[in-house]
Formats: sequence, structure tokens, C-alpha cells
Amino acid sequence: MKNTFLIIITFAFSSSVFGQSVEEKYADDVKSIDAIINAYYDVVSGSSQDPWQFERDQFIHSKNAVITRLDEEGKAESHTLEAEYIPMGLAPREDFYEKELKRKVSQFGNIAQVWSAFEIRTDPNQESTDRGLNSIQLHFENGRWFIDSWTCEMESDKNSPVQDFLAKE
Repeated sequence: MKNTFLIIITFAFSSSVFGQSVEEKYADDVKSIDAIINAYYDVVSGSSQDPWQFERDQFIHSKNAVITRLDEEGKAESHTLEAEYIPMGLAPREDFYEKELKRKVSQFGNIAQVWSAFEIRTDPNQESTDRGLNSIQLHFENGRWFIDSWTCEMESDKNSPVQDFLAKE
């Protein structure tokens, strides 16, 4: 099992030997802030029949990207992008769709901050009450955007970041 997992991850991270390079395949994903955020939501969303898009996900993130999730008490748990892939490779994929509800972008020079409210769906056509707010940090380098980090907080009985974000402006 461990060897199979390592082979899958190695294949997912390797460059394409046949056809287009990774840079060519995903060049449109990183041309603008809107394109990379749209690619991010596309990568995390899909049916149980869709393969994970590890190669594309790795391409849109910087090498040392950090993912942080806040629990209901506001306690942060951070890890690398590679650590995010471990449970994905060990369990079957389920229907999962993150539908963006609202986005606000602030850019100064080669850095950007994106606030993005979303809801989690198991069917892409059915609304959900499972909502969260992403704070996504990016930088522009060598003609393209990279996601450096993102922090996520889900709504709960104790906290309503999405409701507060949607109500502004």
C-alpha cells in the first residue's frame, strides 16, 4: 500500500514525458489573479469519479505554500501542500465542490490578498449551508502568479465570517 501511494504521488508530481510540459498545460491558470483563484476552486472540486489534480494544484502553488485552517475556537493548524495530499491519496475521492460566493482582491505591486467566501456542496447544483472564508496570499514572479498560502475558517454557531463578509459592500 505504501509503495502504491508513493508511485501515485511520484507520478502526480512528475513532469509530463509525453505531450505538453506542465508549464504549457497550466499556463492560462496563472496569468491573472482571477485565473489562479478559479483554477484553485476547479482543482479542489469534482465528483468521486474525477481524478485528483495533484500536478495542476502543485503548479498553481509556490514551492513552500502553507495551508492553515482555523477551528471553531480560532485555533490554527498549519501544514504544507504536500501534507494536504496524504489523506487524499489514502482514501477514495468523494463528491466535493467548493462554490465561490464572493471575492475581494487587493493588489499592490507583485503581491495580492484575496478574500473568497465559498460554500461546500456534495452536488454542484444544490446550495449548501456549509460555508467558509478563505484568505489567500499570492505573489507575481517570472510572468505568473503563485499561491503562497491560504487560511480558511468555516462558519459555525460561534462565528459567521462568511455572513459578515457577504454583508460588506
